[in-house]
Amino acid sequence: MFNKGDNVSVLDEAINGVVVSVKDKEVTIETEDGFMMTFFVNELLNMNDSSNLMDSIRRINRDEIAKEKEIPKPRSFVKERKDKHERSAPEFDLHIEKLVPNKQGMSNYDILTLQSETAKRHIEFAIRNRIPKIVFIHGVGEGVLKAELDFLLGRYDNIAFQEGNYQKYGQGATEVFIKQNSK
Repeated sequence: MFNKGDNVSVLDEAINGVVVSVKDKEVTIETEDGFMMTFFVNELLNMNDSSNLMDSIRRINRDEIAKEKEIPKPRSFVKERKDKHERSAPEFDLHIEKLVPNKQGMSNYDILTLQSETAKRHIEFAIRNRIPKIVFIHGVGEGVLKAELDFLLGRYDNIAFQEGNYQKYGQGATEVFIKQNSK
């Protein structure tokens, strides 16, 4: 396809040159700047023959190039069914290790108070910003934080809540649905 002395251009790069040697599917060219570079046949375009231009364009498989440039998606063990328009809900982890850098010196009462105040702040934020759903991750433990969270959520009229998706969170999460009033 390419012969020694052919003027070529590199696809996807601004490099032009002259063919120096051809070995199987590899072509070595001398660029206009005097550098020796090796490319595969499908990366070059013969500039001597204008009819070859259409052959070269037909040879390019757009789907294959798009597949090469596509970033692979990470594989998930749990496949959730989602509506096309559904956005993922914000998740807030109420474990004390996530809220403070060091819990030493804090009593159980202090820890529970901080966790419930954090949850209340997130609920108020979601209501103010019309966020329809949030998820609190509280863990399983002895159920003290979950009970406190249930009590807190029960004080709101425009909120419904249920256990979080078992496949995703196990038994340690609560989904909160905020009913929006039309304004």
